[in-house]
Amino acid sequence: MQIGNSEKTYGLVSIALHWVMAVALIGMYFVGDYMVELEYYDRLYHTLPGLHKEIGVLLGALLLVRLAWVTAQPRPQIVGNAPAFTHTLGKLGHLALYSLLIVMLISGYLISTAKGHGINVFDWFEVPALLPQSKERGELAGDIHEIAGILFILLVGVHALAAFIHHFYWKDNTLTRMLGKG
Repeated sequence: MQIGNSEKTYGLVSIALHWVMAVALIGMYFVGDYMVELEYYDRLYHTLPGLHKEIGVLLGALLLVRLAWVTAQPRPQIVGNAPAFTHTLGKLGHLALYSLLIVMLISGYLISTAKGHGINVFDWFEVPALLPQSKERGELAGDIHEIAGILFILLVGVHALAAFIHHFYWKDNTLTRMLGKG
């Protein structure tokens, strides 16, 4: 398998970025949903938020790598019977997914730095708080983060359903090319 994309299929880097981010982001959604319900005396109350922030920063960096890769690589052509409008919907869906990820990244940063402290990432480095402390900003960012997360996970479900429809109904290569099979 080639490293980069070709006119016919995705390369190893695109496939790896897609699946690593898909698994991590779906996991982040469910961890985030779970951790907001924890009580103060729960052991995970004091560990999950920090881990969520740290992984969020790393996923933000990976998102930037992915956006650069997507921009630099050719997009393989879909071969099959799907109507032309599905290609437009697919492009809009991908744009919405990337936009929601950016909104979640920014709002997560604003929540995490609302008390005026930076984000320590696994003791490797710190992302500084660039804005002054603001409880109101943190609460607004929290609401935005939650709404964007819900919209994101719903859109991920639509994205997966669309891939299955392409595979089983229109019998094209939309799903198999992201599995490295053409």
